[in-house]
Amino acid sequence: MTAAIASERYAEILASAGRQSGRQARLVGCIVAVCIAALWLTGFFDLGRFVEGAPAVAQLASEMVPPNFSRWQSWIKPLLDTLAMSIAGTALAVVFSLPLALMAAPNTTPNAVVYRVTRVFLAAFRSVPEIILGILFVAVVGFGALPGVLALALHSMGMVAKFYAESIEHVDPRPLEAASAAGASRLQVITHAVLPQVLPQLADITIYRWEYHFRASAVLGIVGAGGIGFELMAALRLIKYDEVSAILLAILACVLVVDSIGAMLRRKLK
Repeated sequence: MTAAIASERYAEILASAGRQSGRQARLVGCIVAVCIAALWLTGFFDLGRFVEGAPAVAQLASEMVPPNFSRWQSWIKPLLDTLAMSIAGTALAVVFSLPLALMAAPNTTPNAVVYRVTRVFLAAFRSVPEIILGILFVAVVGFGALPGVLALALHSMGMVAKFYAESIEHVDPRPLEAASAAGASRLQVITHAVLPQVLPQLADITIYRWEYHFRASAVLGIVGAGGIGFELMAALRLIKYDEVSAILLAILACVLVVDSIGAMLRRKLK
């Protein structure tokens, strides 16, 4: 009798696992179908366009090689400005994202209304690209690095706070319950039971965002927000493609350095 029950139970487990695998396979199939449809709608499968564009690619490549580094000294300050923009934008984003994340996490928010309103604000921040914010801030505060910093910070508040909130949401609830039972205030619960659990994840998110900000800062310069992007746009307007390739290589070198520093910081903070 026991063997029969065990066999029946085993069959139920196998059937449940089969149904779960079937659901996952259907979900993956739907995702693949949507991706293929998106590629088709955007013209990716139109091979004629690639064939027609091949001569233009060859012409552009011939004008970009070899890179022209004759003005490399004039790119040092814009590169430093780009680095400063990425650091300042990340610092502002972190300062404002942490309290927003605490209001957007279900286990630390004061109430449901604050939770919903904060989530809407974070979605609004994320919905506007940095380059659009850069154009708006250039119109408000003028050209230079400041509009780039503000654009990076405002856009990243929506993204960084969301990632922070998701990390906070998945903390172990037992330390929070113990601190509350011991009579700790809400602030004490957050500082002694929540933040110690999530600090490594918050550090990882912050470093990754800084690495992203350096690349985004280079793009913001194109709309007048300072940095190396301004030099890149000037070279493009003058059709100096050999300088364009040189600037792109300089940006690539700086990105590799920034990524290496980020990797080192992650190792140190583990």
